[in-house]
Amino acid sequence: MVQISDYLREETISSSYLYRGRIVNIRQDRVKISGGQTAFREVVEHPGAVAVIAINEKKEVVLVRQHRQPAGEVLLEIPAGKLEPGESPVDCARREMIEETGYDAEKYDQLTCFYPSPGFCDEIIYLFCAEKLKRAERETTDPEERVSAVHINLEKALEMIYSGEIKDGKTIIALQMALLRQV
Repeated sequence: MVQISDYLREETISSSYLYRGRIVNIRQDRVKISGGQTAFREVVEHPGAVAVIAINEKKEVVLVRQHRQPAGEVLLEIPAGKLEPGESPVDCARREMIEETGYDAEKYDQLTCFYPSPGFCDEIIYLFCAEKLKRAERETTDPEERVSAVHINLEKALEMIYSGEIKDGKTIIALQMALLRQV
């Protein structure tokens, strides 16, 4: 008997790179699908990332404003960043928190991990909750990155999802998870 997952599974026959960049690579895979047919899939390779929801003792979430070229606008997001080669997700979470917000935390708990766009990208995001925030000496930041940290009441941030002021997917997931943790 054929399992549905076996029917849906695709086998990679060959791969070729269309582009190799500083942050992402793009490859084209030729795959074998059920029934013996072949198809092409374009895949964006990404090293993975972390995102951190940090809520202080006043029930304010620490967010950053940052221009995002693909979106063409300044977005309000939780601190996040790309994993460096050999870096653990928790070490990346700590580094990004300090670089983007000037805060560290006594505790970083991994809440979940997810694929933000699995239809074309292999990026996985590890989502952390930072607890017991404390001021930290900012480490060297990316000279090309411009961010501004803000504190927003958690309830207000949740309202900002529905008003369209917060549009970033990882931030929406993190805020919804924070709401669920309070219940």
